[in-house]
Amino acid sequence: MTSTLSRLAFLALWFSAACARAAEPLPTLGASTENLTVSGLSSGGFMAVQFHVAHSALVRGAGVLAGGPYYCARGSAIRALSSCMSPNFFLPAPKPAVLREEVEKQAAARRIDAPANLAASRVWLFSGGRDSLVKSSVVDATRAFYLQWLPESALAYERLPDAGHAMIAPRAKDARACEATAPPYINHCGDFDAPGRLLAHLLGELRPPAPVVGGELLAFKQGEFIRPEAGMADTAYIYLPTGCRAGGCRIHIAFHGCRQNAESSGETWARESGYNSWAESNRLIVLYPQTASAKEPNGCWDWWGYTGADYHLQSAPQIEAVQRMIERLAAARPAP
Repeated sequence: MTSTLSRLAFLALWFSAACARAAEPLPTLGASTENLTVSGLSSGGFMAVQFHVAHSALVRGAGVLAGGPYYCARGSAIRALSSCMSPNFFLPAPKPAVLREEVEKQAAARRIDAPANLAASRVWLFSGGRDSLVKSSVVDATRAFYLQWLPESALAYERLPDAGHAMIAPRAKDARACEATAPPYINHCGDFDAPGRLLAHLLGELRPPAPVVGGELLAFKQGEFIRPEAGMADTAYIYLPTGCRAGGCRIHIAFHGCRQNAESSGETWARESGYNSWAESNRLIVLYPQTASAKEPNGCWDWWGYTGADYHLQSAPQIEAVQRMIERLAAARPAP
């Protein structure tokens, strides 16, 4: 038994080292930061909202699946598990006006961008009727939060009565049934295409998804962008469509949910979440940043404060790291 465990441990270390060797530095691509958009599922949905509000002068739209409003947990894990996931009479969903106070206070201190920028954004929200983890009332609160600044016409809210807690991707090979709430948290619900719908709302009319995803899915060295307290992995992923190495492509950031990081599910989120076929035909670079499970066992993004009290501000370790990745992608390509 001991020798078997030793061999398994050796193989695990070898595999980890092989993955590290396969990763390369994130390239400078001369990407466009105009119409930069974000999206995510579950903790990734919360993170998409956080990043959007913190950097509202940069981010022009957010797609949020089963995610709550900015500063929902207000630094409390107990509030995160109750008011922000399964509200009840005693612990209801947060009131938009309370969250607005925090936004205005932090903006006045220049710790986040001015919320007036949000008025020029577009937001797409989604909730599954069979989602047992993040109730629709939480997504309702996200809608109410955004409508304090956005016009109704800029916000779309779609619901699927039979959908569980998952990304809804019709072309994913290993997707579960529509009602499932289980790893890898990617489901089939007929022809409902969440990435396509959210990208179309955020960016406008799109070309149809590419029948063949012919670009590059690259593993890159995320470690150079992160601080130790960030709770992020050394390696992350980027989908680079055909022709985007020449520059000028837009950027979309897709935040995975809990138990969807590479430590939990390999490259499933980066390959099967449904973004890449749309990205290929619409010159859209997709950044797939990755959490690590050592600091937060489920690999969730920090939307309640496990990385520090500034988790929702521009100075937050995770928000800062992703912003640095965007800057690298947008940097001018070196001369040939």
